[in-house]
Amino acid sequence: MRQDPGGPHLRSGQVARQAGVNPQTLRYYERRGLIAEPARSPGGHRAYPPETVTLLTVIKAAQRLGFTLDEVAELIDTGRRGHPTPDLRARAQAKIAEVDARIADLTTIRTALTQVVTAGCDSLTNCTCPDCPLPYSGLTTGRTPAEDRPS
Repeated sequence: MRQDPGGPHLRSGQVARQAGVNPQTLRYYERRGLIAEPARSPGGHRAYPPETVTLLTVIKAAQRLGFTLDEVAELIDTGRRGHPTPDLRARAQAKIAEVDARIADLTTIRTALTQVVTAGCDSLTNCTCPDCPLPYSGLTTGRTPAEDRPS
C-alpha cells in the first residue's frame, strides 16, 4: 500500500491477492461495472482504494450463494443508491427456491443411480439385469423396459 495526498491506494496485484482473485478477474469486474475504474498513479499503475478488497470479497461471497454476476451487479447498483430496498430479500428467497429445485433434481438423480447400482445394470442400451430401472434400456430395440421383461 502506498500513501498519496488522496489517501492510501493498492496496486492491482495487491488487491487481487488480498481478495483472492486473479488480476484478470479484477479487470473484468471493472469492465462489467462491478467495481469502479481506479485512479492511475503518475507511473500509470492502477491505484485502488482499500475498500475495493471488501467489495470483491462481497462479490465472491454472493457468487458462492448462487447469484450470477448480472444479479450481483444489480444488487450492488441498488445498494449504491443509498436507500434500502426489499430487493436483496426477494432475490434471496428466489435463490432459495432455485436451490430447493436443484436439491430435488439431485435427489431424483441420486435415487435413480442407486437403483442402477442395486439392480446391477451393466449397459445403458442392452442391460441384462432382471429388474432394470433404466427407462431407455430398450431404446435400441424400440421396446419399453416392461416389454423387455419376461411375464
